[in-house]
Amino acid sequence: MKRMLLKLLTFLSVASLLVSHSQSAVSSVDLGSEWLKVAVVNLKPGQSPISIAINEMSKRKSPALVAFHESTRLLGEEASGIIARYPHRVYSQLRDMIGKPFKQVKHLIDSLYLPFNVVEDSRGAVSFKIDENNNFSVEELLAMVLSYAVNLVDTHAKLAVKDFVISVPPYFGQAERKGLMQAAELAGMNVLSLVNEHSGAALQYGIDKDFSNESRHVVFYDMGATTTYAALVYFSAYNAKVYGKTVSVNQFQVKDVRWDAELGGQNMELRLVEYFADEFNKQVGNGVDVRKSPKAMAKLKKQVKRTKEILSANTMAPISVESLYVDIDFRSSITRQKFEELCEDLWERSLVPLREVLNYSGLKMDEIYAVELIGGGTRVPKLQAKLQEYLGRTELDRHLDADEAIVLGASLLAANLSDGIKLNRKLGMVDGSSYGFVVELDGPELQKDESTRQLLAPRMKKLPSKMFRSIIHAKDFEVSLAYESEDLLPPGATSPVFAKYAVSGLAEASEKYSSRNLSSPIKANLHFSLSRSGVLSLDRADAVIEITEWVEVPKKNLIVENVASSSPNISAETAAQNMTVEANENLQSESGTSSASNSTAEELSASNSSAEEPSKTELLTEKRLKKRTFRVPLKIVEKTVGPGASLSKEALVDAEAKLEELDKKDADRRRTAELKNNLEGYIYATKEKFETSEDYEKVSTSEERQSFVEKLDEAQEWLYTDGEDATAKEFQERLDVLKAIGDPVFFRFKELTARPASVEHAQKYLGQLQQVLHMI
Repeated sequence: MKRMLLKLLTFLSVASLLVSHSQSAVSSVDLGSEWLKVAVVNLKPGQSPISIAINEMSKRKSPALVAFHESTRLLGEEASGIIARYPHRVYSQLRDMIGKPFKQVKHLIDSLYLPFNVVEDSRGAVSFKIDENNNFSVEELLAMVLSYAVNLVDTHAKLAVKDFVISVPPYFGQAERKGLMQAAELAGMNVLSLVNEHSGAALQYGIDKDFSNESRHVVFYDMGATTTYAALVYFSAYNAKVYGKTVSVNQFQVKDVRWDAELGGQNMELRLVEYFADEFNKQVGNGVDVRKSPKAMAKLKKQVKRTKEILSANTMAPISVESLYVDIDFRSSITRQKFEELCEDLWERSLVPLREVLNYSGLKMDEIYAVELIGGGTRVPKLQAKLQEYLGRTELDRHLDADEAIVLGASLLAANLSDGIKLNRKLGMVDGSSYGFVVELDGPELQKDESTRQLLAPRMKKLPSKMFRSIIHAKDFEVSLAYESEDLLPPGATSPVFAKYAVSGLAEASEKYSSRNLSSPIKANLHFSLSRSGVLSLDRADAVIEITEWVEVPKKNLIVENVASSSPNISAETAAQNMTVEANENLQSESGTSSASNSTAEELSASNSSAEEPSKTELLTEKRLKKRTFRVPLKIVEKTVGPGASLSKEALVDAEAKLEELDKKDADRRRTAELKNNLEGYIYATKEKFETSEDYEKVSTSEERQSFVEKLDEAQEWLYTDGEDATAKEFQERLDVLKAIGDPVFFRFKELTARPASVEHAQKYLGQLQQVLHMI
């Protein structure tokens, strides 16, 4: 009841914040290791302004799975339905594999007892071998999962939605973020932004609160399936002018975030899996090891999830798995105390992110307004007890929906970034980069010292941001982008360097201008951007050449009057004598004559009384040194760096073609299933009508009915024999043949049944018309 009330209050508060300028919709996706949640912001009349998109099973969260079975692709709930029988065909944990090198992914697969057939591709990333003819990258499989989310959104919103915000865990580095963006592109998404999960939760927390009278520090503690983090967020308000009025605007800034990327609820489940696997092996004996059976381990893991959930509410939980291994059933139970003992080391480890974020902040415990818990892992009683003990609090803060806070907050960001939907109430958001970045330079004549390694963006740099660096250099060179600290790298990263660019054209520009008088050494300006999604890139590079050269320029406030005379032998000396200094006079551009003062004009007239032509003026010039700056665009080519690099442009094109072919097959499969159901439904409905209503005898002959029933029986027989693998076209043709026979009969039946009512209506109308005529 409390959870339902929380969701209702959340809906009412958020709904009042939105206004739309067009019939549009945007969406957000909370992509987890095991599940995905989707929220839709849609202001069409008659629909909830913000809501969770339910799946085909009417559930608010969906399995993040893709499967291949009997040449058919299955997604979400359909894939989940076969995981216990065909675990090797159902692909999971894809979010945690994106952007990772092969060795780390292989380790993850083995540790989770996932029976996937994987090979290392040319990038050093993992490739999933589906069958002899088909291999898929992580990006391609994850794109399939995201396309499933898109279909959920389109079905829920009843229109095609293209704009999305996707949440990511804070530890995601550059390779993971770029890989996810590529997967989203393959899924047909226009990603407005990636958003860190804690920022999504902070948006949901702060959107309906007032911080004008009180600022506060809030810690968001999240334990999901595979990740645990703690984020410190500062909420405050500032005054702003809106339509001439001073209003208070809420805002928040992410101060810090710390994490354990390999700790989550799944760790606890694996402890239970190992415990029950050992117990089963002891029960069976004879050297049996259930771990060697992928199907058995898939069944055991599925039941262990339920056992763990039961232990959150009870002190003892049973477990029962039918035919766990070679038709041997397994039944057992475990107490909460035993479970807590199995996970003893995890409880202390779970406090580390929280302890670190508080220690680095310098804040005292009483300066923390709240520690908000989100994520399914925080429901474990022992974890809650450890948090209470460390924080010195008797109660923990649970004002947000642990499952949906992130996706709802992300949907608010999507609305704010869209063109068609805006927030009535503003909430300023300052997110920061989880990693610091440096730029490293390499090339001929570059000195290997600190000058070639510069800090580009410190940790928690505001998102988005623009950066600029300038180097003195005259040769082509390479730019490397790297994480600031080797002690803080994304999980699985083998090197701090994550991007390299070859910058060329500088040597050519230097050679071109080398003969000119350089006023300063040639330099290269580098322009970087750190996007709202947290992706760092080198956007532009320019060569800057500054030269000085002698150029003729007019002498300031000086002119020469060239006086025309009848004497052609006027000397240069005479001309020099006729130079007149004029201050602040206007030159007449059309005649070229000077508007000299009267006295000066009279003097000139007296000394040149024989002149018949008007005088002409010439500007006096002089040579001066002038600085000129030339900017030459440089060519930038990004180079592949390390294992797990992003897909190339060519690979993206190939992947898009593969996915389009799969989409077409899925559409054909759905169409075929639909037409098969239509044919089957028509046969059963028609036979039932003939059997239950004698009125059909009045509109058809016995020969017609007998022939039609025979056709129906024949189609039904074909449907369950040769028609099992028929095409959509064949089902449609069979249906058209039956309708050609049956439609005339049904039309006459409709006339027969509708005729009495029509006659009655006509008679009633005629009676009313007669009354009107009599009145006339």
